[in-house]
Amino acid sequence: MTRLADRTLRLLLTGFHHLLKLDWFIRRPRTFGAHALALTAARKVILVKLRYAPGWRLPGGGRSEDEHPREAVLRELREEIGMTAHGAVRLAAELDENADFKRDLAFLFVVEDVDYRPPRWSWEVERIIEVSLDALPTDMSPRAQRWLTTLRPHI
Repeated sequence: MTRLADRTLRLLLTGFHHLLKLDWFIRRPRTFGAHALALTAARKVILVKLRYAPGWRLPGGGRSEDEHPREAVLRELREEIGMTAHGAVRLAAELDENADFKRDLAFLFVVEDVDYRPPRWSWEVERIIEVSLDALPTDMSPRAQRWLTTLRPHI
């Protein structure tokens, strides 16, 4: 896809995303989320840049109320980064007993030894990168930055 078409699509999707956030415009059903701190075998973190939201993020997204968070995380990894295999999957909140962040980490999973084949093109994901925890991009989303800062001693 050409750069101009890609930029135009990003602009349109960002505008649409902002409209969906406005309660007066569309009443969306309540959604539940699930995200993954996906680690490669080399212990690098996989980050995604979405077309409709600023900053690098951990892969993840919405799930229906009846979808188990673990299954939602694995589905999101297959959809967003083209995950083909993975190792252990554990709930991030189990890594530390600090009650201050347990609620925020309730639906964040650590997925180890992730193998993936990025899709050629995606409506949702603009880019996928692997980075070490010592070389995170400066334009991280605040939530992803908070999650990684909190979990860094445990991964």
